[in-house]
Amino acid sequence: MPHNIAVLGSTGSIGTQTLDIISQFPDRFRAVVLAAGSNVDMLIRQATKHRPAIAIIADERKYSALKEALSPLGIETACGEQALADAMERPDFDTVVTATVGYSGLLPTIRAIKAGKQIALANKETLVVAGELVTRMLRDSASEVIPVDSEHSAIYQCLKGEDTATVKKLIITASGGPFRTWTREETARVTAAQALNHPRWHMGAKITIDSATMLNKAFEIIEARWLFDVAPEKIEAVVHPQSIVHSMVEFVDGAVKAQLGIPDMHLPIRYALGDASRLPSEERPLSLSDYTSLTFEKPDAEKFPCLTLAPRALTDGGNTACIINAANEVAVAAFLRGAISFHGIYDTITDALDRISFIPTPTLDDYVATHHATIEYCKRKIEQ
Repeated sequence: MPHNIAVLGSTGSIGTQTLDIISQFPDRFRAVVLAAGSNVDMLIRQATKHRPAIAIIADERKYSALKEALSPLGIETACGEQALADAMERPDFDTVVTATVGYSGLLPTIRAIKAGKQIALANKETLVVAGELVTRMLRDSASEVIPVDSEHSAIYQCLKGEDTATVKKLIITASGGPFRTWTREETARVTAAQALNHPRWHMGAKITIDSATMLNKAFEIIEARWLFDVAPEKIEAVVHPQSIVHSMVEFVDGAVKAQLGIPDMHLPIRYALGDASRLPSEERPLSLSDYTSLTFEKPDAEKFPCLTLAPRALTDGGNTACIINAANEVAVAAFLRGAISFHGIYDTITDALDRISFIPTPTLDDYVATHHATIEYCKRKIEQ
C-alpha cells in the first residue's frame, strides 16, 4: 500500500521536489492532496500527472480555471484558506508536507496536528510564529514532526540514538548569502536582483531574501528551540560558505556530530517522507575530494542585524516572533517591488515591534490577530 501524502505548497521549490521523490517511488508514495497558493497552471499540470483525490488553490480568483481543467478527470477541487485547513482532516492521507510560504502554513499545520497526521515540516514560520502553542499541542497529539529544512534535518539526524540530556550545543550553519563579504554601506544599495542571486541554493524569492538578510537564520534558531526542546543559549549560528555541513551537534564530552551533503533539498525531503529511514538516491553524491577546504566563521550581527532578532524573540516570548514574521513578510514584498531599501527590511521589523501590542501568553486567536494587525500597520507605514 502506498504512503498517502498531502503536499501543501506543491508548486513551490520544496513542493516540486517532493513530487519528484513521489514520482521516483510510485509503489511507496502517492500524492492524495495537492495545494498551491496562486500558480494554477502548474497545479493543473501536477494534478493531471499525479491524479490526487483533491487539488486546492488558495487564490479564489483562480478557482474556475482549476475546476474546469480537473473536474473532467474526476479530481475534486476546492479553493481558499479555509478549504485548505479543512482538508487536513481528510481520512485518505496520513502524512502532510507543509511547504507553504510564511504564515500561511500555521493554520493547516494546527489542523493536521489535531487530526494526528505525520508532519514533514518545511514551513519554519509555523514554529517561529507559534512555537509554544504548537509544541504544547503536539504533546497531546498522535502527530510527529520530522523537519525538512536542511539545517534542522541535519540536527534531527545527528540526534538519532543520542541522549538529548548530553547535548551541549546545536550549531546551525549558514551560507552567509550573497552579501557575506560586503560592508554594511555596500548592502545599503543592493537591488532585489542582487539579493535573489544566492551563491549556493535555488529557492523561492522570499526565502532567498531572508537568506540575504540572514533573518532566515534567526528563524531557524527559533525553530530549533521548539523542535528540539533546547534552551536558546544552547543554539548558535556559524557561517559556512560551502554549504556542505548542514548543521552540527556538540555533546558534553566534546564530540561534535555533523551531517554533510551537497546543497540539495531532495535528501532531507526523502528522509522525512521515509519516516526517518534512508531511501536510495540516484543523484550525485557528495565527494569531499571536490572541496579543498571547508571553512567556518562567526556571523557578523552588525552587518546583518536581523540575526539579533532571534534572541529578542526568545527572550521576550509571547507574540514577539509573530510580529517579526508578519512585518518581514510585508517588508520583503516591499523590497522586491522596490518600495523600500534592503536595510529597510530590518527597520520595518523593529518599528513594528515598537508599535504592535505585546501579548505575553497568546492564544491562537491572539496570534491570528497579531499577524493581521502587523500586516496592516506595516503596509500603511510603507505606503506613507
